Amino acid sequence: MTLAVRYTAARTLDTAPAPRVEPGPGEVVLAPAYVGICGTDLHIFHGDMDARVATPAVLGHEMSGRIVGVGPDVEGWQAGDAVTVMPLRWDGTCPACRAGHQHVCQHLDFIGIDSPGAMQQRWTVPASTLIRLPESLALDRAALVEPTAVAVHDVGRAQLTEGEKAVVVGGGPVGVLIALVARAAGAEVRVVEPSAHRRALAEALGLTVWDPAADDIGALVGTWTSDAGADVAFEVSGAAGGVDTAVEVLGVRGRLCLVAIHPRPREVNLHRFFWRELTLVGARLYDRSDFEKAVALVADGAIPADRLISKVVPLTQAPAAFEALEGGGDVMKILVDCTDDTDDAQGATE
Repeated sequence: MTLAVRYTAARTLDTAPAPRVEPGPGEVVLAPAYVGICGTDLHIFHGDMDARVATPAVLGHEMSGRIVGVGPDVEGWQAGDAVTVMPLRWDGTCPACRAGHQHVCQHLDFIGIDSPGAMQQRWTVPASTLIRLPESLALDRAALVEPTAVAVHDVGRAQLTEGEKAVVVGGGPVGVLIALVARAAGAEVRVVEPSAHRRALAEALGLTVWDPAADDIGALVGTWTSDAGADVAFEVSGAAGGVDTAVEVLGVRGRLCLVAIHPRPREVNLHRFFWRELTLVGARLYDRSDFEKAVALVADGAIPADRLISKVVPLTQAPAAFEALEGGGDVMKILVDCTDDTDDAQGATE
């Protein structure tokens, strides 16, 4: 048996034994080291995804760890390898897959939502989902590769280029990561965030941050861009006001990249889209190249992962950590330490 964090009902998590799954052909067993709690996990915790999530559900998809077992027909991997997981399984036959967009497969299995996730001491996954980590990268920092891959994909979807000006609306974990990835790409970046704690953290990372409650965002963008408007806006807040801000800051032929999940339809200033020939593009998940670039960004320090980690808690304290994250403003990223001291987990606690 292995200990796992399980979602059983709205606002109800427990830590309980779960059966170990022996690896079949093409599968490996991992000893997860650290697993991040993300916004989607919180949506599950709140009961917002009960129509999709079968209980009891083992959560978690932002992870790092090591291989401890290899099934038949697995090549190129061995016990002890440090890895993260791109938590996507696609069918390969739907129209999206046939068009080359497997990451938005029309029958996608998002591992950690649609099937058991990483918040457990042993986790069996397809070897095809593995992403190799450099041995020099500490495993706690490597747990931020998955959300960094999201940011890499978002910046790519926006077609952001060196020298362009970008406004990130929402300075939570993904918003800050988008800003850092955009900066690494050579863009000039501004972040709009109402939380004083999150503004302070972003500023400590060298980002320029504006407070929508105190600042005239439109006037600031006008001064910054000589009244041209921003080239790109990323809507990461998930709020109606964030959509308005993201649209209003854009210049002629600006691109709005929609990152946040909006639970209900929003009013959008379509006249602005017409008048300035704006473009709206959605961004969802990532592909392997996004993950590989994310590994490089975290490994070389362009993403200062250690400064984004608010705290690390043991697996048995994960339910309390979910409650701590609900306030949002004073916490950026909480990691769950899933390591144990059994013999085949040695090396997984670095």
